[in-house]
Amino acid sequence: MTTIDTTPAFSPQHEALINSVPLRDGSSIQSERVSYDHDGSPLEGYLAWDASGAEGRPGVLVIHDWFGEGEYVHARAQMLARLGYVAFAADIYGAGVRPQGDEAPAVAGAFYGDQQLLRARVQAGFDRLRSDSRVDPDRIAVIGYCFGGSATLEFARTGAPIAGAVSFHGGLITHEPADVADLRAPLLVLTGADDPVVPDDAVIAFENELRTAPELDWQIVSYSGAPHAFTQPMLPSYRPKADARSWKAMEAFFDDVLA
Repeated sequence: MTTIDTTPAFSPQHEALINSVPLRDGSSIQSERVSYDHDGSPLEGYLAWDASGAEGRPGVLVIHDWFGEGEYVHARAQMLARLGYVAFAADIYGAGVRPQGDEAPAVAGAFYGDQQLLRARVQAGFDRLRSDSRVDPDRIAVIGYCFGGSATLEFARTGAPIAGAVSFHGGLITHEPADVADLRAPLLVLTGADDPVVPDDAVIAFENELRTAPELDWQIVSYSGAPHAFTQPMLPSYRPKADARSWKAMEAFFDDVLA
């Protein structure tokens, strides 16, 4: 019998996202809230997995947008669990910090301005996922949306032992001098061709920085007609075709790096 735990209930838009990934026969998707910390600061994430699976499965760390850890990344974690991954939606901001409206840019900006803290908070989520007995610690990828996309790429710059990193419409931050010496993980950058936050010159500058490490494995895909936040169904920026295509690109990437 196939069962799924979606408590609390998801919005119709997020439920539709989850259901876009078919349940496998015999699967039993479970989820739970997870309390953890970074240097004494309490954090609260969300773990989703298929209880019918064996131990030693690949894990995927999911980093939220600038509204914080919430229903959207929970839905993505559920989708990843349906694919057979153990997915952990990490908390970068801290337990209870879930900004709304005009508060979000200020909260995100504080982390953009402190890259050491940003990277450390992703590290805390990575460590929590890596410690899960269901997860193969050598097969963990990181993905992120908007703010989380930027955070994912910044974490990859630390040389963390991740199998791959995927940015969905994240900001493409370049460093002067180029900060790619420690990059080891393959990168997949999925961006909107009509994204004013990440214009063409930002994409080119990011590509040029990556080119300073000729051995690095990276891909950048632009989706026509897609603005910023094109994967988020609760926003006017949502573009279903670009969302579906970017998810399929991630799946193919994972088939390669998490095999």
